[in-house]
Order: sequence, then structure tokens, then C-alpha cells
Amino acid sequence: MNDMHTSEHHNHDRHAGHDPDMFRRLFWWNSALALPVLVFSDQIQEWFGYEISAAWAAWIPPLIGTVIYVWGGSPFLTGGVAEVRNRQPGMMLLISLAITVAFVSSFASSLDWGDLDFWWELAALIVVMLLGHWQEMKAIGQAQGALAALAALLPDRAERVSGDSVEEVAIADLVVDDVVLIRPGARVPADGVIVDGRAALDESMITGESKPTTREEGERVVAGTVSTDSSIRVRIDAVGEDTALAGIQRLVADAQSSQSRTQALADRAAAALFYLATGSAVVTFTAWLLAGDAAEGVIRTVTVLVIACPHALGLAIPLVIAISTATSAQAGILVKDRLALERMRTVDAILFDKTGTLTKGNHAVVDHAAADGWTRHHVLALAASVEIESEHPIARAILAAAPARADLPAATDVAASSGRGVRGMVDGHEIQVGGPALLDSVGASEPPELGPTLARWRHDGGSVLYVIDDGRVAGAMTLADEIRPESRVAIETLHAQGKRVVLITGDARQVADGVAAQLEIDEVFAEVLPQDKDSKVAELQSRGLTVAMVGDGVNDAPALARADVGIAIGAGTDVAIESAGVVLASSDPRGVTGVIELSTASYRKMIQNLIWATAYNLLAIPIAAGAFSFAGISLPPAAAALAMSASTIVVAANAQLLRRLDLRPE
Repeated sequence: MNDMHTSEHHNHDRHAGHDPDMFRRLFWWNSALALPVLVFSDQIQEWFGYEISAAWAAWIPPLIGTVIYVWGGSPFLTGGVAEVRNRQPGMMLLISLAITVAFVSSFASSLDWGDLDFWWELAALIVVMLLGHWQEMKAIGQAQGALAALAALLPDRAERVSGDSVEEVAIADLVVDDVVLIRPGARVPADGVIVDGRAALDESMITGESKPTTREEGERVVAGTVSTDSSIRVRIDAVGEDTALAGIQRLVADAQSSQSRTQALADRAAAALFYLATGSAVVTFTAWLLAGDAAEGVIRTVTVLVIACPHALGLAIPLVIAISTATSAQAGILVKDRLALERMRTVDAILFDKTGTLTKGNHAVVDHAAADGWTRHHVLALAASVEIESEHPIARAILAAAPARADLPAATDVAASSGRGVRGMVDGHEIQVGGPALLDSVGASEPPELGPTLARWRHDGGSVLYVIDDGRVAGAMTLADEIRPESRVAIETLHAQGKRVVLITGDARQVADGVAAQLEIDEVFAEVLPQDKDSKVAELQSRGLTVAMVGDGVNDAPALARADVGIAIGAGTDVAIESAGVVLASSDPRGVTGVIELSTASYRKMIQNLIWATAYNLLAIPIAAGAFSFAGISLPPAAAALAMSASTIVVAANAQLLRRLDLRPE
């Protein structure tokens, strides 16, 4: 970008120390100082029909006016100098020129070097500008309050377990491998793993999901989450800047300070406006001077410089960015790349990885059946009995679906056979559990009565396991990577938004087609190796589609990077996924629809603000220059300052409407 381009973002960087409290104090003190300037002003006395004739009274406006110019005007003067030094002329320089022209003219008049006395206008102008900046800084502070809100999630103290006792310490004193006690209602002070206990944790501040999640021994918890019902003990494995919460803070800060394409447009418009304003000011003064009214020329020049400040234009984009990233973070949508978020509204196709994204990523028994002579309950109990000691994912799925462990018959002589399954003795019967290879090895055949059920399971893409009792098939069960309940709603919403939904997976075609049929997905890429996923993204792009890739960020990194927008899903404790432009802290695919909604809404607000700010300046400059004075229409400098502040407030209020956007899945 050209060095002369300016933006409110840059301006705020240059006077970042100008907090709302400073502008508030300057406003009230200078308002008090401005009162005697107005009271002792000759023009005000003439308007209200009174006279203060003491000789010393004439020096009140210049003396106090000088204090107001130097003290009250200091933020604008120092900002203007910084803009000149950085070769980025903008808002602060325009304000500085305006108040300096008014000050020099008035000071010269007080020394009888002319008759251009604007002390009361100067005082009123600075007071109004301070008020406008105070309100603007408040709006920006509220928008960027997301960082403070995230920081507030951490408790000040933690209970560290030391032997049989518990001591209260500052969280800054915690180190890796410390064990801390989290009581019901307390926040987790740092990331770690539960070593004792089980609790329902409120993780909404991290994931955006309002429903508490049950965490038990061996599972990770992150700083800022709340134990809602039970005490747990957690061994710390990350503190300070290494925690997930700190990572989220960094993402929010980076996103709020990042540029965007629309920001670049605002930069160019603001830069052009600076030159338009200064050019208009020169033309205005020259025209009034040639008309023989130098005093009116100075007033019109100051008014043009004030009213043309690219304040609203510069604020139009940064405030939308700040509010949208804060709102999205509260819903568990973490924006790493502003450009990725802007592109999301133009996406044509959403490419979902299956495992861990649309599905839960682990096997579950979705149905089971019994042959004649056995019951469904008995079949499941027999299978669970021989799988009870196994840590295999399929064994865990069977146990999760089976009756309580206390009700299971005891199994002895349990042994696993690679590729065939597991066997054991239950109540004197040899029980075997396995897939088609096991069926072939024992020479058993499928019972005819199970034929239609097994055919339906295979059509749906499920894996079939047989339970064999003394060489005969007692029953069967089908396991599948369970589809998330939220996936249907997500895909229905995406279709309603006019998006094409595509599934990509390494699973067999039959499995992939089964999932696609259940979810009504438009297109399927099956049996795709991890390293080939990015080529499928490129294939969609070659058709002219703008593609968003949604994956878990592990083996999907190349595809996430290749896509126009990469969205990492289910990354609640890993917010530093480099290949994604947007990170969904929860595993809910409905968050993708929230990203589209956020992209559309924030872009709409940016454009609305740009149109308003540009139109305001195009209309206001001719009025400020006195082009309509023949019709009795003109603006004094203070009124121009009010109009400029009002335009800024309109932009800020419009951006604040983004806070009403509810991105949390219902």
C-alpha cells in the first residue's frame, strides 16, 4: 500500500494511549474552561445583549483559549505531527490544521494584527471534538473488551494439592505437573488432565456450546472452564501463554488488528478524502478571499477541514472487525485470517471430511439382531462378556451398548486372534466375536432369518460383526462411525443458504455413500488417501467453485491450506492450527453455518458504513465551504464538529448491531 494511504487503524495505533478516560477528563475540564471564553466573547455578548466593558475582560478569551488549544488540543496536535512524521496524513492532521488555523487567526487578532477573532469557535470546536473522540474510544474499547473478558475467565487463585493437604496459591505460581483441586462452581486455572474424579464441565467460554460436557479421569480440561457439579483433581500440563485460553486471546487480538480487502478500500478512500479536504479548504479560502471576506474565508476553511475528517470512514471497518471477532469468539468461532472470513460469504461448495467432522470419529453399535433361539439382549451380553477386558475401540463400542457390567456372565480363557476377532468360554459355551473372516474360519453360515437385516446394514455402509455360540451364529451387530446429530441440521441449513455440500473420506465407497444418503449430501469423494485430499479440493476449484474445506486439522492440513477457506473443527484445545483460516473450538458442524452468517453480516455492515461515511463527506463539504450561503445555509465550525461526531456515532451504532447476531447453535 502506498505510504500516503491512511486508515483509522493506523491512527489508533499512533495514539493507542488515548483511552476513553483521558478523553473524558479532557472533555469535562475543557468544557469548564470554554464557558468563560464564551461569556467574555464579543460576539456572544452581542448576540445575547449584554456587555462586559472591563479592559481585562478582552484578554480572557485569548488566555484561556490558548490553554484549551495547547491542552485540550494536544491529542490532535501530537497525532497530526505523528501523521506527518510517518507520511500518512489523515484525520488527526486535518483536525490539527483546523484548530491551528483558528488559533493563529485569533491570536493575531488579539495582537491587533487583523480582525479574525475565533476564540469561542476554537474552544467550542475542541470541546466537541473531545466529546466525539471520547465516545469513539468507548465504542472501540467495548468492541475490544473480548480480550479482557477472556482474561477474566481465569481465577486469581488456585488450590494446589501437596501431599494430603491443599494450599491456596496464585495461578502465576502454578507449574507443569502440579495437581490442583477444582471444587464445584470453580474455574480450572490451567490446562491439564483429570487424575481423580468426574465432573460436568461448562466449556461454553471456549467452545460456544452451552450444554455441560462430562469429563472423567484421563481426559483433558482447559483453563477457564467451570466444574458445575463435582470436585476433580487435575494435573497441570500447560500454564500461562501455553494454555488454550491464551491461544484464543492471541487469535482474537490478531484478528482484530488484521487488515481486510474492505479495509484497503477504506484506506484508499480516507487517503483520497484527506487530499480532497485540504484541496477544498484551499479553494474555499481563496474563493472567499477573492470575494473580499477573509474572516468568512477562515471560518469556512476551518469548517471544511473539520467536517471532512475521515473519522467515520476510518472507523467504518476496524470497529466492525473488532465487534465481529469478539462476537464470534464468544460463540467458539475463532477467526485467524480476516480474508478467509470475508471469502466465506462467496463460497459455493463446502467440503466436509467425514471422520471426526460429520461423524463422531469412533465406532458405535447402531443395531443388533438375534438368530432363532437367542434374544437380542443375550447376544449383546455374550459379546460384551468376551470383550470386557479389551481396550480395542470395537470392544469399547460393544461394552457401551451392552447391559451393566455387573449383569454380564463371566468369561474365561479369553484370547484374541489377529484379523479374526476374540474368543472365550461363557457358561461352558465357546463364544466368538468377529467379522466375515471369523465366519469363514469356523465354517459357519449366516442364518436365513438374518439375511434381510444384514443386507440393509451393508447397504447403509455399516461393519458387521457376528456372535458365534459353539459354532453357530447366535446373532450379529453392525457398527458404524456414528453420525453427529447436529450434522443433519448443518447440511440442511447449508442447502438453504444455497451451498453445495461435498463429502470426502478415506472410507470405502459403500460406507461413504451410506453416510451421504443419510445426510443428503450432494457429492462424495470416497477412498481418498490423506495426501490426495488437497487434489480433490483443486478438482472442485477447477470447476469454478469457491471451496471451503472443513476438517479436524490433523491429516487434513494440505486440503485446508489448498481451499479458499480452511475451517478446522473440533479444535477446542488446539487453537494454533496453522493451515486453517477459521477455527471452530467445538465439534459441532453447525458452526460452519455460523461462519457464513458472520461473514455475510460483517461484510454488509462494512459496506453500509463505507457508503454512509463517503456519502456524508460528499454532501457535507460543499455546505461547509459555504456553497449554499446565498440561500442562507451555512455551518459554523462547532456545528461541523457536531455533524462529524454524529456521523461517527452513526457508524459506531451500526457496527454495534452485530452484537445481536446469535452464532451459537440452538
